[in-house]
Amino acid sequence: MALFDLKVLNSALDELQTERGISRESVVEALATALAAAYRREYGKRGQIVRATFNPETGDMEFRQAKIVVDDTLVRKEDEESTGSEDQRSRFNPEQHIMLEDARRIKRDAQLDEEISFPLDMHDDFGRIAAQAAKQVIMQKIREAERASIIAEYGEREGSIVTGHVQRFERGNLYIDLGRATAILPYDEQIPGEHYRQGERVRALLLRVDEGVRGTFIRLSRSHPHFLTKLFEAEVPEMANGTVEVKGIVREPGSRAKIAVHSIDEHVDPVGALVGQRGVRVAVVTSELGGEKIDVIEWSETPVDFVKEALKPAQIISIELIEKENRAIVQVAEDQQSLAIGRGGQNVRLAARLTGWKIDIRSVGGPSSELGAGEQVAAAETASPQTVPAEEVSDAHMEISPDGSIKSDDAFGQTKADISGDDDAATDMGDTTADPQSQNRDVVSEAENETTDKDSSEEPAEVEVDTK
Repeated sequence: MALFDLKVLNSALDELQTERGISRESVVEALATALAAAYRREYGKRGQIVRATFNPETGDMEFRQAKIVVDDTLVRKEDEESTGSEDQRSRFNPEQHIMLEDARRIKRDAQLDEEISFPLDMHDDFGRIAAQAAKQVIMQKIREAERASIIAEYGEREGSIVTGHVQRFERGNLYIDLGRATAILPYDEQIPGEHYRQGERVRALLLRVDEGVRGTFIRLSRSHPHFLTKLFEAEVPEMANGTVEVKGIVREPGSRAKIAVHSIDEHVDPVGALVGQRGVRVAVVTSELGGEKIDVIEWSETPVDFVKEALKPAQIISIELIEKENRAIVQVAEDQQSLAIGRGGQNVRLAARLTGWKIDIRSVGGPSSELGAGEQVAAAETASPQTVPAEEVSDAHMEISPDGSIKSDDAFGQTKADISGDDDAATDMGDTTADPQSQNRDVVSEAENETTDKDSSEEPAEVEVDTK
């Protein structure tokens, strides 16, 4: 009776290779190791080294005992004591070791530390405990083979974009199902403000593959600057073929990013290639990043031009470089100062990180004190409001009379006073012409009263009826 159903076994081997990427050789090797462990537990002796071979096509098995070739420099005899702490030799075990002279009787060219095997009796009826031990060995070997397959596959894809679905949430971390493996998107690698639902599709940068005690961990990132580069490579053919190169990129994830590009072909505009027609290409990348603003600038070898480009969209008047301090003093107009600094100093901060220069923003006609970008932000936020020039104030003049009334000599005030005076006079004199609408209402009222009086004065004639 065969120990395995070869048809079912080969079907399982094919399924493991297709779905999990585990080769048939790895699984067959795991089966041989499991058979050797079961044989050693059921029929072997203490310390015995058992090797097994298995043929999945025919179902044939073979068990052999292995011994290592040693001499007196590697082992101590059973009755020999250790010579001291420096003696690292192990004790001779006849089930594991064979002396060199004995080994050369079997194999003439035997060498030290070589393994020589001897055939063992064939057994295929293993007990329950031995079968359970074989099962554990098989599962362990399959997990190791699967781990090696995942490392080999995803290790080659480090630095590329992968797509998966949200599997679960755990302490702010997202676990993404990539199909063959589960990756983790840590909280600090997520874009601030983004929210995910279970089963939602997620694209991220495969940062690295870590092999730990508990298994293989695939670490993803959406906040890494290289993620932005890979998104542009997917949308811009000029970047994919190497015509446009990325010279520098800085990000504040979820808020703003600056990317410096250069074209090796003078006929290709690097900024226009990334922006696309009517901004289509950069709009796709911005949408993937949750609305993150992206400034695409042209890289330059000249530091002055590079700093000027990095501070866009602000217009720069002049730039002075102090190379000893690695500092750039930038002059801008007063109406461009807040634009150059950005909200909370974001624009100048990203420009400084992109160019590598410390940037001081100074406005023309502003304070002459040596203020850095951060101090300029604080000064702008605490600045006093501008006063209105005296010549722009209305020349209306008001006087207060001794009786407490207000006199005004402007045209509007005088006209208003005249109109008010006429209304008061008309009210005191009882002039009905002061309010034409009131007059009309009075006339209509009098007419109605006269009609009512006239009708009431004409009584109907009495008619006598004879009842006789």
